[in-house]
Amino acid sequence: MVGWRAKSVTETMSNDTARPQAEHLREHTKALLDPIALAPEARVLDLGCGRGGALDLLSELAGPSGCVVGLDQDATSLAAARALVRERELGNVEIVQADARATGLPRSSFDLVHVEMLLVNLPAPEQVVEEIARLVKPGGWVAAMEPDHALRVCNPPHPALQRLCGLLAMAHRQDGADSYVGRRLPHLLATAGMADIAVEARAPVYPPGHPQRTLCPDLVRNLRPRILRWGLIDERELDRLDYAARLHLDDPETLSVPVTYFVARARKPAWAA
Repeated sequence: MVGWRAKSVTETMSNDTARPQAEHLREHTKALLDPIALAPEARVLDLGCGRGGALDLLSELAGPSGCVVGLDQDATSLAAARALVRERELGNVEIVQADARATGLPRSSFDLVHVEMLLVNLPAPEQVVEEIARLVKPGGWVAAMEPDHALRVCNPPHPALQRLCGLLAMAHRQDGADSYVGRRLPHLLATAGMADIAVEARAPVYPPGHPQRTLCPDLVRNLRPRILRWGLIDERELDRLDYAARLHLDDPETLSVPVTYFVARARKPAWAA
C-alpha cells in the first residue's frame, strides 16, 4: 500500500535547487557509509530514496553480487530514481513504491537500511524507525542522516533571517513534522532496540554563493504557498523578509551555518528477532 508522506526537503525544492542540494549531501552520505563493510551478496534498502541521490553509493557498497532496493511512495521521485538507475547502469538496484512506515517487505531481510532526510518530514518518525528495526537483519547495519534546523549560526544575526527560520519551524509543525529531529536520532534508534550507536554532528560553514548558505530562505520560498494558505504571515511581509535575509547572506562578512546534520550508525543486536 502507498501511504502518505510529506515531500522531502529536496522534493519541495525546484529542480534547479534540488540538484546542488543533493550533490552537497553526498559528502555527508559518503562519510556516513565509509565505515560500513558488507559481505558479498548483501541486501541494502534505501528507505525514502527520493530521486535516488544515494543509490549509486549504495550500489557500490553492496557490490556486483549484492542488491539495493530503493523505496519511496512519491511517484514523481520514483520516476527520477528509475531514470538515474538506467542512466548510471546500476544493475544491482531495483525501485519499489511503498510507505516507509509499513513497507510490506519481509522481516530481517536487509544487511543495511539507509535513511536520509526522511524523518524530518514525517509525523511520528518513531514509526519509520520501528519499521527499520523490523527490516534489518540481526547483526545488520542502520545508517541515518537527519537535519536539525535549530542548531544553526548566523553572525552577525539578522531579524529577517531569524523570522524566516521561525516560519520554517512553524510550517513543519503545521505538517506534524519535527525540524529538530536530527538530535533525536540516538534516542529513536535506541528505543527501537538498536545497539553500538555512533553519532556525529556535521555543521559546515558556507561561503557566499554556496547553495546551502541560503537553505532557510530557499525552504521557506518553496513552502510559500502553504505558509500563506495557513495565514502564518502576509505576502508583502514575506517578500520583505526574503529580500532582507538574502541581502544579509550575500555579505561576505556574514558567517553562515544554516543547519546541523546528524549522521548516525547503529547495529541490530545479533540475538534480536
